[in-house]
Amino acid sequence: MSQYHNLSEEVQKRIMEDRKKHVVNPYAFRDEDVLRRDMSHDKANFWRPAFVRDTEKIMHLPYYNRYADKTQVFSLYKNDDISRRSQHVQLVSRIARNIGSLLGLNVDLIEAISLGHDIGHTPFGHAGERILNDLYHGETGRYFNHNIHSARVLDKIFPLNLSLQTLDGIICHNGEMEMQRYEPKPYADFSVFDKKIEGCYRNQEANKKLIPATLEACVMRVSDIIAYLGKDRQDAMKLNLFDKEPNFTVGKIGSTNAEIINNMIVNIVENSYGKPYLKMDTDYFNAFSQGKKENYRLIYGNETVDKIYKEQINPMFEAIYYKLLQDAKNLDKNSILYRHHIDYIGKLTHYYRNENQILYEESDPNDIVVDYMASMTDDYFVDLYKELFPDGKYEVKYIGYFE
Repeated sequence: MSQYHNLSEEVQKRIMEDRKKHVVNPYAFRDEDVLRRDMSHDKANFWRPAFVRDTEKIMHLPYYNRYADKTQVFSLYKNDDISRRSQHVQLVSRIARNIGSLLGLNVDLIEAISLGHDIGHTPFGHAGERILNDLYHGETGRYFNHNIHSARVLDKIFPLNLSLQTLDGIICHNGEMEMQRYEPKPYADFSVFDKKIEGCYRNQEANKKLIPATLEACVMRVSDIIAYLGKDRQDAMKLNLFDKEPNFTVGKIGSTNAEIINNMIVNIVENSYGKPYLKMDTDYFNAFSQGKKENYRLIYGNETVDKIYKEQINPMFEAIYYKLLQDAKNLDKNSILYRHHIDYIGKLTHYYRNENQILYEESDPNDIVVDYMASMTDDYFVDLYKELFPDGKYEVKYIGYFE
């Protein structure tokens, strides 16, 4: 039987009374406190507030389009009803804005973080991220993490002058780490941010220790998990991934997508209104954590899907990586890497750059290759392999609509 919980009358009354009195949440991040690398540009005005500017910069970036054909969880299916990464970031934004609105937080900041948080994700989801990390680390000793790469896309490859608050929320969004209590650790210095970024490149554990600087980023972080927990189950059912319907633990949050979203929002708001942190009840957190573990066991670790990655997609990643690396080291201007990536980036960022920034083509060859590969959609990746290796022995066979 479905279970949908409601906010207590007491909390509903508090929220309504505070709204009538125009009470401002003292823990919400204020637009006037925004910090950018270049404060002389992108000044807020009445019709384009600070974080609306960030959202629009992200949405108008060419790489934003590529969300539409990047795997969320399920690759290899021709099925318009399963989630792609474009829908995931929208669902995260919707859930996070819902929570943020009820708590009286800065929903424009929440939206900017939400829509930008996965823009550095690889083709083929976390499987693609793992193999790209292995290749990059093997060549450089550094680590690739999609959240850190999202910041690289928005701050380095395309120097958009985004706010520190948006970029911090993006690097701290790690949706693989659920917590019962989320409390921000504020800072307002890009040198601190840059040290965090470099630490994650150098230390495999640093990425797990990132703490958001704002309460808005905390909201987006927990919303990332809320958005995929039930939706991935819904998609798995559509694809008939299970021989029989799995018996997911219901617990306090329910087991369906709609129940999980409703009940998690209700409990977080119930425990967090007027507080400088986010919190959920212990029984909700236990059910939340258990639900994620069940997703890993029943969905993300599915042997059939994993076999295809190991036997076909991973070798394709490796072949493409080293072919592109050779072209990057030689700076072959006739290569696909140069024509479709290096020159493309140069033209797109011509007006962004200043005299103190190096030309993109002078970047480390491994970084250029990773930038290009991470930017690809699934179909782009498959077509590139065929273009580079017309006689290659690996291929990706999609399951069609009528199979």
